Amino acid sequence: MSNDSIPVTVLTGFLGAGKTTLLNRILTEQHGKKIAVIENEFGEVGVDNQLVIQSDEEIFEMNNGCICCTVRGDLIRILGRLLKRKDKLDAILIETTGMANPAPVAQTFFTDDEMKTKFRLDAIVTVVDTKHILQHLDREDEAQKQVAFADVILLNKTDLVGPDEVDLLEQRLHGMNTLAKIHRTQNCDIALNQVLDVGGFNLDRATEMDPQFLDQEYPFEWAGAYPLPAGTHELVIGHTDNDHEHDHSDCDHSAGQQNGHCDHDHHHAHNDNELDVVIMPTKLLEETHISAATEAAVTVFGDWETRLKEGDPVVPGATLNRLLLNEGNGKYPLTITEPGHYLVYEACGEHPLHIHVNGDTVKPDWQQDYHVAHTHNDEVASVGISVPGDLDGKRLNEWISELLRVKGGDIYRMKGVLAVQGTDKRLVFQGVHMLFDAKFEGVWTAEKPRQNTLIFIGRNLDRNALTEAFKACLA
Repeated sequence: MSNDSIPVTVLTGFLGAGKTTLLNRILTEQHGKKIAVIENEFGEVGVDNQLVIQSDEEIFEMNNGCICCTVRGDLIRILGRLLKRKDKLDAILIETTGMANPAPVAQTFFTDDEMKTKFRLDAIVTVVDTKHILQHLDREDEAQKQVAFADVILLNKTDLVGPDEVDLLEQRLHGMNTLAKIHRTQNCDIALNQVLDVGGFNLDRATEMDPQFLDQEYPFEWAGAYPLPAGTHELVIGHTDNDHEHDHSDCDHSAGQQNGHCDHDHHHAHNDNELDVVIMPTKLLEETHISAATEAAVTVFGDWETRLKEGDPVVPGATLNRLLLNEGNGKYPLTITEPGHYLVYEACGEHPLHIHVNGDTVKPDWQQDYHVAHTHNDEVASVGISVPGDLDGKRLNEWISELLRVKGGDIYRMKGVLAVQGTDKRLVFQGVHMLFDAKFEGVWTAEKPRQNTLIFIGRNLDRNALTEAFKACLA
């Protein structure tokens, strides 16, 4: 991509989120940049341009309908006019209507050859009204798409809700879009370098911001391996005197696999008086055996639960045990028929968990924290894949073409950095729905060795199918 291309920032967000506030903040900041603003309103009479603070920047308005319908006409014409300016622009801001799906705007920079050459889509910035967004996410398809397409999300108006509500909302949005960098703001007060020229289509930047970006997310927070003899023992949840609690400071955080929203529709409740536990046997405490048990546990967590009140026996194996606690405490018999190590997977790592054998507390020989999935029933989710090896270019092209033909409507965003057989250059690709662009940029180095990394964001994504199909493209 040409270094002379003009970066374009698409500013979106549902009605009343604070887009105009952010735009005014950008226009009045002493940044020394020449910025052109393109606005879109839904309706016959323009209002937003009257709300924008007068500045030296040029403001263009499109108010003859939704930008989804006019993007091929008005937007391309305005961008063409901007190219004829004598003085070069430093950036372009496109503010969409609050009811707009940002996809058609982004697609403009993939479909038109001149647009691809002269401009680069730097980032889609979505402003979220922290107080009201949940009702929109539950009812408005456009609100979900605005989150799904975002490279940067501003959780705005955080002063209007409590910190716990903000935490839960951030978790939900991260579950929908693991790619986006999330900032908390009041009155959209944020440093401009967080929203302008951020390289939103740079996957390396995403992993720099979040080292766990491509770690697989799990439906549990903690696991420990306990050596247990045959017999009936006691699983204890809650604080007891002189008991060992799993100490996360000693955990192994090396579970580095692909990231993304869990494929299962987790219908399990999580509150202080319920705890989901799965107990899987493992022959050896070696990585391959632990990984196999962990993947089996992921499947079990996606199944229906068995509700157990205090005193009911906990079942090892492929059973999701939902323990019904009394003020966070409970005791449950645990029968072991074959002696050996048993991996206990706990949905919430904050509950102290102990196993008693003949009255003594058994300590785990191995334990690990997991990158927990933020589960919700949102249809929008993320799937990340990280696979070593060189790709066969022909197979890769055929797979992407077929994937977008069949699933393009469900894939909102995709991007990746790939290693193709026969070249030392990195293949960087990005896409919106059924349109994508790929080009070789930069070379693999010792600091950044060959590795295939890609992310999909959309609806109805099958993690296993995507991963296996991608692996089939390896040379």
